Amino acid sequence: MAREVTVKAPVRIDLAGGWTDVPVYCTRKPGMVVNIAINRFITASCVSDDERKMEVSYRTEMPTGCGLGTSAAMNVALVAAISPASEEPASIAEKAYQIEAVLGNTGGRQDQWASAFGGIQHLTFEAEQVTNARLVPSEKFTHWLEQHLLLFDTHLPHVSGDLHRGIWSRYASGDSEVIQGLATLYGAAEGMLKSISGEDPEGVADALKTVMKGVDLLDPRLHDPFRTVLEPLEAFGHIMGWKAMGAGGGGVVGALVRAEQDSMDAVTQAAEKAGWTPFAWKVEPIGVQRKEKVNHG
Repeated sequence: MAREVTVKAPVRIDLAGGWTDVPVYCTRKPGMVVNIAINRFITASCVSDDERKMEVSYRTEMPTGCGLGTSAAMNVALVAAISPASEEPASIAEKAYQIEAVLGNTGGRQDQWASAFGGIQHLTFEAEQVTNARLVPSEKFTHWLEQHLLLFDTHLPHVSGDLHRGIWSRYASGDSEVIQGLATLYGAAEGMLKSISGEDPEGVADALKTVMKGVDLLDPRLHDPFRTVLEPLEAFGHIMGWKAMGAGGGGVVGALVRAEQDSMDAVTQAAEKAGWTPFAWKVEPIGVQRKEKVNHG
C-alpha cells in the first residue's frame, strides 16, 4: 500500500524584531518579533511504498536565500510530511529549528514558527522558550498592509554568514553599538505590535524606521544594497518606511508606500529600473497544510 503525504508551508516577511530571536541574544534578554506568513509556499512530498521505502521531494515558489525564511519553511514542510498528522505546530517548528541547528545555522526561531502557524504572529523568545500569539487586525487594515507594503525581489545575493558572525562576535565582546542596536530592534517590535493591534498606519511606518536605526547600529552594510533606490523615494515622501525582509545584504526588500498613485508609480518604476521584480502578496492565515493520499493498489 503506497502512501503519499504532501505538505505546504508558507514563507514569511518579518516586520520588526528580527535578530532578537537568536539564542545568543535571547538567552540573556527577551527577544520579540512581529512577522507575517504570506501566500508563497514550500511544498514537500513524502512517498512511501509497499516496502516502506521513502522518497522526499521539495518545490519552492520563491528562491532560497531571498530573506523570506525559505530554508526554515523547507524544514517545517519536511518535518510535517514525515510526522503523524496529530503533530502540533509548535513541535513541528522546534524540530525544524533543531535540524538547522545541527547543520550549523546560528539563526533564531521566528521563521519556523511563522511557517508552522501562519497568520500575523507576535512572538516572544526567552532562551529556548517561544511564546506566540496571533494578531488578527480587521479586514480593512489587513488589506491596507497588503496593498501598501510593496515587496521586491532584488535578485541580489543574500548577506554572507561572515557578516552575521561578525555582528555576534561584537555582541559577545560587549560592543555598545550592537547592544544598542538589538535593544532598538526589540523596541521596534514593541512599536509594531502596538501599531498593528491599534491599526495605526503611521505607527507601522515609525516602527519600520526604528528597525532601520537598529540595523544600522548592527552594521550599515545590511541595508546598503537598497539605499540608492529607496532613500531618494523616502526623501520625496513616496515611502513611509522600508526594510530588508530578512537579515539584509540582499534578497527581498519591502517598502511601505503612500496611498497616492504617483507614489505607487514612482516606487515601482524606480525598483524596476534597478532590476528588482515586484510581487503581490497576501497574509496566509494557515501554517502547515497537510494532505494524505493512500493508494491501495
